[in-house]
Amino acid sequence: MKLYVRVTAAALCLLSCSLPLLAQDQGKPLAFRAAIELALRNSAGTSLSRAELERVRATVTQTRNLFLPQVTVGSALGYSHGFPLTLEGSAPSLFNVNIQGLLLNAAQRDYLRAAKSESDATVAQNDERRGTVIMETAIAYVQLDLLESSLSVHSQQQVAVAKYQDIITQRVQAGLDSQTELTRAKLAVARTRLEIAQTQAAADELRHRLAQLTGLPESAIRPSTETIPPLPAVSQDENLAALVAEKDPSVKAAEQAARAKEFRATAEHKQLYPTVDLAGQYALLARYNNYDQFFKTFERNNLSIGVVLRFPVFSAPLRAAANVARADADKAREEVRSVKERVSAETLKIQRSVQELSAARDVAMLEHQLALADMEGAQAKVESGTASIKDEQNARAAEQQRYAAYLNSTFDLDKVQIQLLRQTGQLETWALGPAQH
Repeated sequence: MKLYVRVTAAALCLLSCSLPLLAQDQGKPLAFRAAIELALRNSAGTSLSRAELERVRATVTQTRNLFLPQVTVGSALGYSHGFPLTLEGSAPSLFNVNIQGLLLNAAQRDYLRAAKSESDATVAQNDERRGTVIMETAIAYVQLDLLESSLSVHSQQQVAVAKYQDIITQRVQAGLDSQTELTRAKLAVARTRLEIAQTQAAADELRHRLAQLTGLPESAIRPSTETIPPLPAVSQDENLAALVAEKDPSVKAAEQAARAKEFRATAEHKQLYPTVDLAGQYALLARYNNYDQFFKTFERNNLSIGVVLRFPVFSAPLRAAANVARADADKAREEVRSVKERVSAETLKIQRSVQELSAARDVAMLEHQLALADMEGAQAKVESGTASIKDEQNARAAEQQRYAAYLNSTFDLDKVQIQLLRQTGQLETWALGPAQH
């Protein structure tokens, strides 16, 4: 099985999903690591992250390119009668070239810094989305694996209660038991059938979700218990809340977003600063526009190039916009603190939940061991004639209930441990191994 995982991981890096699909067609289960890798490649969250990152990078490029000269080539053909008037602010011409560009603009440089910070915030948000994809896939995979184990137990239980019903039916026909006992036996069969239906429905939903995440058909989603890496121990003495408050992707995203708003507030204020722009124009004029009749000298080729200086003296709207941007920056700083407090509180809650659920899992395991011992004792008594078949059935039902409780407590513990790994930034290392970093 380990060889299968290594081959699948290499294939995912070099080929398309065809090789994992072929492996599933051959009846092999889907390894845990392969499921995570496929989800990171094919899930909707990953595609959204790529598109968002491309968008913000394009925004940074667009903002930076405003400092490059913009060249426009065209013409302003028109008929003139009398004095040659302008067309859209330019003299009618056969051919013209216009050049514009920013030379000195303090506000635009801060807008560029804001765009770069927004790009960094998007990278942090994408890290958070990546963690969400890994966590959702891992939890669904682990839960599906436990549900399949539960279905196996329910199948055994179904055989046992069906056999018990047959025995009670024979005893009722022989006059050894009442009709009430037969009803109880039928109820046990119906309950088992209900539990199987509920478990199967939950397993099908998880299989469908994993198929959406990985891009594989539902028939290929078959978990393998031995490929699930063991979860690391959690120390209750370590101050994870303080650690996470500094490293969590959502905190980083909030900090970069606040930084971007700080730059924007500064940029809005610097709109009141002087600016220097490059400007140039060339025009090829025609005689039929009457230039030679109204001007002392006519020249077909005309060129103007230079710089445009602007000194804002008074602008109430710009000052108001700067105040709005400053208020947004102040709000963003408070949001960073709020995110840190929320993440810290969530981490501490999950950390303590691990301790509580670990104790609950141990209790469920010991209760199952006792129930298993009681069932084995009831079987021995039935064979020796000191107990009835009903006593054995009651003991078996209790054992199966304790086992189901043990599986549920195991999943609850696994789930919070996976959530804690995500909070502390160790989820990807656990799911994919150190080789990915």
